[in-house]
Amino acid sequence: MSSLSKFTIKDYNLIRKEWERLREAAAVRCRDEEELAVVQKAFDFANQAHRNVRRRSGEPYIIHPIQVAEIVIKEIGLGCKSISAALLHDVVEDTDYTIDDIRNLFGDHIALLVDGLTKIKTVLDNEDRKRGPITSTESIQAENLKRILLTLNDDVRVVLIKLADRLHNCRTIEFMPEHKRDKILSETMFIFIPLAHRLGLYGVKSEMENIWLRFKEPDAYREISERVVRNVEERDAEINEFIQPIEAALKQADISFEIKKRIKTPYSIWFKMRTKKVSFEQIYDLYAVRIIFDQSADPEAERRQAYLIYSILIGLYTSQQARFRDWISSPKSNGYEALHCTLMSRSGFWIEVQIRSRRMDDIAEKGIAAHWSYKNNGYISELDSEMDKWLKTVQEILVSSDVNALELLDIIHKDLVTTDIVVFTPKGEQRTIQNGATVLDFAYNIHTHIGNQAIAAKVNMKLVPLSQVLHAGDQVEIITAGNGRPKVEWLQFLQTRHARNLVIEYFRKSRRPLVEKGKNIYAERLTVMGVERSKENLKKLLRHTMLNDATELYFRVGLGLLGPEVFRETFASERMASVNGGYVVSPCCNPIPGDPVIGFRAEDGTIIVHKKTCPELEKLSLEFDSSRFVVVKDFDLDVVEFPVRLSLHGFDRKGLLSKISQFVSLTMDVNIREIHLSGKDGVMDGYIDMLVQDKKNLEAMIQGLRKIEGVQDVVRTDI
Repeated sequence: MSSLSKFTIKDYNLIRKEWERLREAAAVRCRDEEELAVVQKAFDFANQAHRNVRRRSGEPYIIHPIQVAEIVIKEIGLGCKSISAALLHDVVEDTDYTIDDIRNLFGDHIALLVDGLTKIKTVLDNEDRKRGPITSTESIQAENLKRILLTLNDDVRVVLIKLADRLHNCRTIEFMPEHKRDKILSETMFIFIPLAHRLGLYGVKSEMENIWLRFKEPDAYREISERVVRNVEERDAEINEFIQPIEAALKQADISFEIKKRIKTPYSIWFKMRTKKVSFEQIYDLYAVRIIFDQSADPEAERRQAYLIYSILIGLYTSQQARFRDWISSPKSNGYEALHCTLMSRSGFWIEVQIRSRRMDDIAEKGIAAHWSYKNNGYISELDSEMDKWLKTVQEILVSSDVNALELLDIIHKDLVTTDIVVFTPKGEQRTIQNGATVLDFAYNIHTHIGNQAIAAKVNMKLVPLSQVLHAGDQVEIITAGNGRPKVEWLQFLQTRHARNLVIEYFRKSRRPLVEKGKNIYAERLTVMGVERSKENLKKLLRHTMLNDATELYFRVGLGLLGPEVFRETFASERMASVNGGYVVSPCCNPIPGDPVIGFRAEDGTIIVHKKTCPELEKLSLEFDSSRFVVVKDFDLDVVEFPVRLSLHGFDRKGLLSKISQFVSLTMDVNIREIHLSGKDGVMDGYIDMLVQDKKNLEAMIQGLRKIEGVQDVVRTDI
């Protein structure tokens, strides 16, 4: 929200200072004085259009487009037209000027960019368009994402400038009201961070992730940041000692290079601790050393240089072969290229080393803009470009007549949490596939017919089932049969969208019996849950699953794609009793008093309390207006105990289970719902499900468990 207030001398001085800095940066990107004059004209026009308008922070509004344009230059590396569009991006939305005015003054290209940005802003940012309950069968969330993806077909620069706009909004988000701040951050996590990841903008992605964590989980952000600082202070001299022999060896080999030190970001540490259920001490790739060498004009010589540097490194230090990654022979789907190896320092800790050419480093940091620049100069061929393949896939799916919202969301959103691994065919051909993929996913990755006719496989010469999960470096041979056919059960373990869609399409040929089966399952589940079989409840399930019609829903239920958990999530509010003025705890994330939380006002007025980091909340933030989100300072309920799970890791010792259960039950007087510990090769892993009163009670529990001999770490995880 902006306000009118006459500018002061101080304001004009600030505007002049910011503009001079931007102009200096723009002069480097613009090819000549004529292009720079267009940028000057865009600034003058925007400055006049936003005259006397202020942001929530109190600063002149024009500072925002200036700093967005600076991000466009420095973080993304775009040129004159994009810089001008960034300066003008809010003019049409926030003033009386029209796209025709922009076209008349700046031409078609800049007008098209500004028009695309205005459309995205209308979809996501316009608070005047108050959205109530969704009445259509198509999810607004999916429609939002589809509109943004469509701009990739028109001009990818629109999305890149929008990412710069969102990054600057995140940088100044403390000036937003809390309920709107949480909505914007959730929206950022669900759409813009995955987009930045897919378009190769590592710096933009990392900064938005860290801002997200700082406001969503402030305690975790502060604790991790402090531990990183302490750790770096302790290890900095050791890392320098590790680098010295490398520098000497590379200079002796007459290689032109630069070495940079990198520390894992607070968000990436938090995410790994949360998903891998490990402690801070178990983050072995906290440090990385990046070697950036000057490549020759010959792409093949560039590759040889990278492998030469790798051979020098493994001659100096012991290498952890299982962690070697060759993203040069097989680039990541966002265009990333590098060699990664993990070496043991002489002081006894593992350090990841990344080997990149200048070109590879530009693409890693600036993403798609650098990718296309180098492709046009002959470094990247059309056939070899993973980025181009992905953009082509997006285009194919968007024009598909039977695509639904689930597939659309899957294209972008799953890329945030999936990484690639390299596996090999029996002939030694290298293939890149999603981490966590199965043998059957690999079969479909090779060819549809091989997937359809697969009956088993050999991994590293050993016979395995099709559900076997692959690991980096595996050699995979698919065994097929001429009469082999896809099975419905395959959908329960397939991981890649490509393979799942091929199996789903196979069964569409005989969908009628599956639709009838799905109808019966649908009716049975509602009856068991005590939920009325009404048109309104059918619409709720369609909205939740983001499907367009009931027949498709029944088909997917019949296939087993939509299990009982989907029904439970959809009708959770019907099953939860409203207590204490309408507050209820969401079963999807199980917040406890003391957690950072936000409330969502349901249609019946009930406030459903979510943790601020809840993935379901991210979806709701896209589907509903920010007025549906409310600040919840306290949510004391009639319920006095809340379910949580603690995962434990340590050393297997005699009597450990007894000590842990006695501490929880007797010392802490906490009710244990379930406890499971397993020991193997002297290592203990397990979890405890319990009921606690609040976060303070939980933290005391964690600290006490860590003091028990044998317990190395305790982490709160999702149930």
